[in-house]
Amino acid sequence: MSFDAATLVAGVDSSTQATKVVVCDAATGEVVREGRAVHPEGTEVHPDRWWEAFEAATASGMLDGVSAVGVAGQQHGMVALDEDGQVVRPALLWNDLRSAGAANDLVNELDGGKAWAEAVGSVPVAAFTVTKLRWLADNEPHLAARVSEVLLPHDWLTARILGDGELKPRSAVTDRGDASGTGYWSPGTGEYRTDLLRRALGHDVALPEVLAPSAAAGEAAGGLLVSPGSGDNMAAALGLEVQPGDVIVSLGTSGTAFAVHDAPTADETGAVAGFADATGRFLPLVCTLNAARVLTTTARMLGTDLAGLNRLALQASPGADGLVLLPYLDGERTPDLPHATGTLSGVTRANGTPANVARAGVEGMLCALADGVDALQARGIVVRRVFLIGGAARSVAVQHVAPDLFGTPVTVPAAGEYVALGAARQAAWSLTTAKGATSPPEWARRDRNSRDPKDLDAGAEVRAAYRRLRQALHPEAGP
Repeated sequence: MSFDAATLVAGVDSSTQATKVVVCDAATGEVVREGRAVHPEGTEVHPDRWWEAFEAATASGMLDGVSAVGVAGQQHGMVALDEDGQVVRPALLWNDLRSAGAANDLVNELDGGKAWAEAVGSVPVAAFTVTKLRWLADNEPHLAARVSEVLLPHDWLTARILGDGELKPRSAVTDRGDASGTGYWSPGTGEYRTDLLRRALGHDVALPEVLAPSAAAGEAAGGLLVSPGSGDNMAAALGLEVQPGDVIVSLGTSGTAFAVHDAPTADETGAVAGFADATGRFLPLVCTLNAARVLTTTARMLGTDLAGLNRLALQASPGADGLVLLPYLDGERTPDLPHATGTLSGVTRANGTPANVARAGVEGMLCALADGVDALQARGIVVRRVFLIGGAARSVAVQHVAPDLFGTPVTVPAAGEYVALGAARQAAWSLTTAKGATSPPEWARRDRNSRDPKDLDAGAEVRAAYRRLRQALHPEAGP
């Protein structure tokens, strides 16, 4: 499907840490402008801060000449509104672990993980919206009673854009990708499970309409078309134009391993979340809480920066002479260990060097994600290569170590805001839907380099040592 000359589209990534905006040529995907504004720290934030960041990131004519915009956002966050559309309390973000007990309660009340996996494709953990609603009902019942509508972060920001800065009650829309991370929408049936939401919150609420992947959500001021948007992982897959056999490993605040799949998945162990994607297919995904911050924390322990950590890690041998880091610095989501802490094991006078500690930090972070790739394979996902994205993917040490631990070629795409690019690509698709387009436009792939494994035996030994430590300290997490 062709575009008129110089048609521009924009993609927004409203992530945990910042709002990032890219403006692209709709035909080629070439980025012509970029903007960014930071978000507050913490695991809860008032949604108004997201709007302020969006306005800052799009200031100075960033959206001039743009025909369509799409919004991708951090998954799972609970935006609770009253009957007037006002925010009831600061949004609880995906990485807020206070709802861990509520997650256990909900799983047990529905007769275990198998029932949840069959109902909504996933077993809820503290990250999921449904568990946060139960926490709200249990701990702030006076606020829970006021909740009339529940949105996700990308739903809320999309609605504000459509309302030219205002949010009209019950005007929000969403997409199947982000909806699949709530714990009360089923990728298998394409329907909300309002009975599960009632079980969590205690009463019914309004929920966003779930739009088709290329539908138009509406128009903002000046005729700006707004696409449905999606969750951040779904948008990243769209931005990377992944093919069968590609697995994306994203190393940002959290770590994720995911792939596009043609059929819904249901993993009763909870390791693999059975999400939907942003194209009409499915997106089985494994998420860890600890990724890039493992590297920054290790660097701080060593009194260096990330460049120094890279140099040190590359000086050490695979396996760090017996040092193993279990990187549960913020608890952990997969395996479900919300109260765990990090452990550096195997320290002796001989191996207690900065280089080995740096190497153990890199290997520990990657071993947790390699376990995630294994979990995807166990659900029938074919893995031919791994795409490595996110801030920590820029680490030379990570790029060097990853192929042996994953046991497969690793491709590092050129640096880019792939979540925002995916949102922009969806916006371009929405522009052409009325003209009969049935798939998003093909944009130029941005592969930078690919590395093949060099020592699979060494990688297997590193992973075996990691698994032994995890099983010794957390046998409840399974093998």
